Amino acid sequence: MTATHPYLLEMNSISKEFPGVKALDGVTLRIRPGSVHALMGENGAGKSTLMKCLFGIYHADGGQIIFDGKPVSFSTAKQALDAGVSMVHQELNQVRQRDVMENIWLGRFPMKWGLIDHNAMYEKTKLIFKDLEIEIDPREKVDRLSVSQMQMVEIAKAVSYNSKIIVMDEPTSSLTEKEVDHLFRIINVLRAKGCGIIYISHKMEEILKISDDVTIMRDGKWIATKSAKELTTDEIIRLMVGRDLSNRFPPKENAPGEVIFQAQGLTARFQRSLVDVSFDLRKGEILGVAGLVGSKRTDILESIFGMRHLETGRLLLHGKEVRNGTPEEAMRHGFALVTEERRATGIFPQLSVGFNALTANLPSYVGPMGLLNEKKGAADTDWIIQSMRVKTPSQNTPIGSLSGGNQQKVIIGRWLLTRPEVLMLDEPTRGIDVGAKYEIYQLMMNLAKEGKGIIMVSSEMPELLGVTDRILVMSNGRVAGILNTKEATQEEILRLAAKYL
Repeated sequence: MTATHPYLLEMNSISKEFPGVKALDGVTLRIRPGSVHALMGENGAGKSTLMKCLFGIYHADGGQIIFDGKPVSFSTAKQALDAGVSMVHQELNQVRQRDVMENIWLGRFPMKWGLIDHNAMYEKTKLIFKDLEIEIDPREKVDRLSVSQMQMVEIAKAVSYNSKIIVMDEPTSSLTEKEVDHLFRIINVLRAKGCGIIYISHKMEEILKISDDVTIMRDGKWIATKSAKELTTDEIIRLMVGRDLSNRFPPKENAPGEVIFQAQGLTARFQRSLVDVSFDLRKGEILGVAGLVGSKRTDILESIFGMRHLETGRLLLHGKEVRNGTPEEAMRHGFALVTEERRATGIFPQLSVGFNALTANLPSYVGPMGLLNEKKGAADTDWIIQSMRVKTPSQNTPIGSLSGGNQQKVIIGRWLLTRPEVLMLDEPTRGIDVGAKYEIYQLMMNLAKEGKGIIMVSSEMPELLGVTDRILVMSNGRVAGILNTKEATQEEILRLAAKYL
């Protein structure tokens, strides 16, 4: 860039309003070439809205965007991509029934004699994967990939546009530590080429490790832009939430009692899944489930909830065997499951907050004449919004327009309306900011104090050690060990996680 234009991208005084909400209020963001610029803030701070204004998904009500020294105003995402601005979204929006290379070149397939040139597409994909050290078959169907592999495909797709600006929204939320190191190598290659990376994440240590600059937003406003070298985790949290949050986890006041649930010998070998998994859950206990990606942690929850077929094994609730052949049966028996992939399996994005809040409990709102009791439904939705502190203009707002953290609060509230005895949470704070995390932790603690049994899968070691009472460690579909959290260490958990590899 020239001395006149030291920035690759300038977003100056950007404002955006929705009915009842001022989402952005004069926000400024400036990205230097060859730098990683972290964008941080609580869920609902306006980060995603700002990026959607850049990417042409939203039209800003005020302000100016200057890209590569020239004023721009993209009206579509395609215009942004063609100009050299790409985005890796947190929620993966891929055509899962098609193969990897088709997903990367969707809308711009290489052509030969009026037909798609699959050989050229394959070679171009292989070349990108070689540069990025990604070991995935371009002809593999996307729905056969792990979540982390899907994430790497999305990053490769963004790189394929030869973009000058790449936005990465929570890019490591589904990655292992080894995969995060791989991603950081890719980012350093892009940085060396002069790309500007806008990096959205809630992982403090990650931000301080990879970023050059950090911009912090709060309640739709710009708060500060500082060099990453000048910041500490505590300072970032203070700027994000506007107050000190020295204790990331609420004090533990629950007292686990008698055993309320037992899993005995859960096995699903033909799916290369679970092998003789046994454990128990006590009243008022938070049981964590740890393990590396591919250790089959999620399979445990899905098997209990009737989403996976078991060859052998028994489920006992209060000493009596229950058969959860389907999710409907599991719900009737007092089980609830908050899934990992919010957008794919957790919400109806185009439908209202109210509908999404009530969808797991609809039979309870049907009156004697077969009509829905809208008053009761509205009251319960309001209870979720108030008790979970959901930021939404109204109950009628499409849930897909809320931030990820607020979507997650609605989902958890939805399941609480079913009054479950065993609440299962799969990565409940994935992609959620530190303030919203604390609220969810507090909710879990309160439920445990009320005597609920909670099973929580998490990839975040501090979360497991800070919230749970015991930790079940999975390794390649087997139980590698069960630890008392007070006596557990990260080293011991990782040692067990590698036991059957």
